[in-house]
This record gives sequence, C-alpha cells and structure tokens, in this order.
Amino acid sequence: MDKNTLLLAIDQGTTSTRAIVFNTAGEIVASAQKELPQIYPQEGWVEHDPEMIWRATLEVSIQAFKAAEAKGGQVVGMGITNQRETTILWDRKSGGPVHNAIVWQDRRTTATCNKLQELGFEDTIQTKTGLLLDPYFSATKLAWILDHVDGARTQANKGMLLFGTVDSFLLWRFTSGKVHATDSTNASRTGLFNIHEHRWDEELLALFQVPAACLPEVYDSAFHFGQTDPSIFGRSIPILGIAGDQQAAAFGQCCFAEGTCKSTYGTGCFLLVNTGQTPIKSSSRLLTTIGYRLSGQTTYALEGSIFVAGAAVQWLRDDLNIITEAAETERLAKSIKDTGGVYLVPAFTGLGAPYWEPTARGMLTGITRSTGRAEIARAALEASCYQTADLLAAMAEDGINTVNLRVDGGMTKNDWLLQYLANILDLGIDRPDVMETSALGAAYLAGLQAGVFDSLDDIVRNWRKHSHFDPKITAPERRKLLSGWKAAIQRTLN
Repeated sequence: MDKNTLLLAIDQGTTSTRAIVFNTAGEIVASAQKELPQIYPQEGWVEHDPEMIWRATLEVSIQAFKAAEAKGGQVVGMGITNQRETTILWDRKSGGPVHNAIVWQDRRTTATCNKLQELGFEDTIQTKTGLLLDPYFSATKLAWILDHVDGARTQANKGMLLFGTVDSFLLWRFTSGKVHATDSTNASRTGLFNIHEHRWDEELLALFQVPAACLPEVYDSAFHFGQTDPSIFGRSIPILGIAGDQQAAAFGQCCFAEGTCKSTYGTGCFLLVNTGQTPIKSSSRLLTTIGYRLSGQTTYALEGSIFVAGAAVQWLRDDLNIITEAAETERLAKSIKDTGGVYLVPAFTGLGAPYWEPTARGMLTGITRSTGRAEIARAALEASCYQTADLLAAMAEDGINTVNLRVDGGMTKNDWLLQYLANILDLGIDRPDVMETSALGAAYLAGLQAGVFDSLDDIVRNWRKHSHFDPKITAPERRKLLSGWKAAIQRTLN
C-alpha cells in the first residue's frame, strides 16, 4: 500500500483533543494536541464547553493536516473518535449549544436513575440496550438538559434542537450543519438505542421523555458520513469513520476475533472483549455494547468501565502536588518494595463496573505515620490493576476467560504498571508499537470505507507488539494483595 496515502483521525477525549495523521502502515505521520479544561459546577457534576471542544478540534486538525501534507502525502479520508456518553444539545439553526456538555463522569442524575430502578425499569433497559441504569449514560443527561434549560423541551419537540454525543456535534460542525448523524457504537451508549433491532427505541424515548425529532441518524462505523466544509482544509475531506473511543481502541488493537480483549488506561479504564455476532447479557453487571458495525453486520462486545485510572495520577499532580509530571509515578513506585498495606479506592465520581455505585466516594486506607508520597503514588497505580482484576473476574462469571490482554492509553507508557498488571491478573500483557489506538481505530474505519484497506486482514497485518509482560509473583502473594483490595472496596461501599 502507498504510504503517501494518509488518513486523518480526530480523537476528542475527556481531558484533551488530538488530531493524528496515519499512513497506510498505521504509522504516525503528524499529530497535534490541546488540553481540554474541566468544569465542575458543583460536587459530582462535570461539564465541558462545546465551543471550546470545537475550537480545539479545529485547531489541532488543521495543524496535523498541514504538517502531514507538507511531507508529501495526501489525506484521503477522516475518522472521528470521541469521549462517549457526553451529551450536547444545540440549536438546529445557529448551531449554538443550549447548555454546556454534560460529561460521562457527571453524577447529577443519580436520583433519577435510582427512582427508575425502584420502579423496576432496569431489566427492560438492560435487555434492549445492554446498559444499566446509571448517570453514566446519555439518556438521563439529555432529559436533565431538556428539563432545566428554559424552553428546551418545547424547542426540541418542534425539531429545533439537536442532540448528539461529541462525534455528532463535531460532524455537524465539520459539515457546516449539513449532517446530523452518529454511528452504532456511540448510539449504543445513550440508553435510548435498541442494540438488537438497531434503532432508537420508542418505549425508551417515552420512558426518558426524549423527543425523537432531536435524535441523529445512526449509520455503520465505516460509512460516508459527509464532507468537511472546503474552507476548513482548503478542500473537502470525506468523513468516513466514526466510533466511540473505547470501541475505536479495540478496533485499533485489531480485536476482530471473538474472545480478543483490550484494556485502555486513560482518564478512566475500559476493558472490552469481542463476543462476535452474539450479544451476551451480563449477569455480573458488565455492559453489552456494539463493538463495531460494518456492512450492516453488528459485532458485539462485553465491556467493563472504570471511571478513574489516569485521573488518579492527575489528582496526585494537580491537587495533592505529590508529583510534577505523570512519569514520576514509575520512579516512586519502584523506590519502595510495597505500599505497606495502603490502598487507594479512587471513587472520585462513584464506582463503575462491577459495583455501579454512583454515591461512593474515594478512600485511602491503611495509612500510618510512615506513609509517604511514594506509597500514595504507588497505591494510585495499583488501583488501576486491582480494578481491572475486578472486571476480569466479572467477565469470568459471564463465561468469558482470556489468556492475553492488549493494553493502550497514556498510563501504559509505565513499565512498572504493566508488570504489576501482569502480576495481579496472572495474564500476559501486550503493549503495541502505536499506543494511540483510539485514533488509529478511527483511521482504520475511514480507511476501510475509502478502500485503502480491502479487509480486516489488511489491518491485522499492521499490528506490531512493542513489549510483553508475564506474571512474576506467586498465587498466594496475588491472593493476599487482592484480599486487601476487596477489604478496601467494602469499606468504600459501606
């Protein structure tokens, strides 16, 4: 394949916005990144400014595009991947948001979810959407905006307001308001989409009081969604792939075979396993979700979602001032033989899978007079490993076992962390050459639609292993460490 054929990927995440241009070998040709400020209106609430998201996306995409084409290649298509569940409602005519984006981490609709759970709706929701009743998902966030912004519900009923996850909002802006659409993976995270019938569900729309007139069209993950306005890049670029960030990461990690599994360590941690054409209804409070949809055929996944992973490292840096940069955690973790019994349960915005307790709050246990910054920093890293162990145990209860795990995300630059992960999980851990796997997955989807890749086999040939980690501790040591973690979790839940 011609390496001068290039694919632009937008990766709009929770804490930053990236644009990366890849060649057909999956190698990075150019990239640009901009941090995204977080807005905390009150305890448990998290918002983003949609205009800031758009400006940052525009800036980094133009920058990466120009840098890549200056090297002699040509961008033939674009893919978008995004923080999922984050909810935006905007005016159809002006394109202006009617409220800040309500971020996936936001907990403001906890009482609504509890009420619906008490009324017995969770089983219906799980059966249709694969999801649970939790403030994490878009449905209650959208209902909240409709109920709390003056005139929003009336306007939405008339079709004058449009709802979308971040991908939809960016697609609308890139096409200058010509296209209001999303893909199957993002639709499957709203709590409004029937993942078996592949449509917005009328019963759920009525339950959450969401007017159908504000919803986007839903297409495959590889699809010709539209063309960028020619004024942005100097010519129109076709937008050919969209997927939520975790599904895009699984796609970038080439998790195409049933049973293949990846775990991403970014702001949160998300473990996905490909379950093929069969959606598995979890009995252990995991999520059934759409992994990707190509040529009208859906591939499903089982997912465990952890709300805080890298965000705990940010907390050490920005709030406790224990470190000045994330890389320091590796040195601190190595400087001690263990935490001395210290565990950090980072339930800053509640606990995700498999506990789903939005009211839980973080806890640091086992501290003594000798506990210092090294112990706390190491406990923050270890927490991601223990939480992953919880997810794999839940998957085993659902009949899914894996012998190898592919990892990615910013935290996986840390060798100590990956060795500890292998130790705790008793699994082989593979880190790929390209760790920007969400962006890579979006690029691959665009490349499939553009005909740059003929098949998934073409993409699999691009995957290259950078490092492998095997477990190095005994079973009794592992059991002791996990027992301490379970005790810390119970204290948090109680």
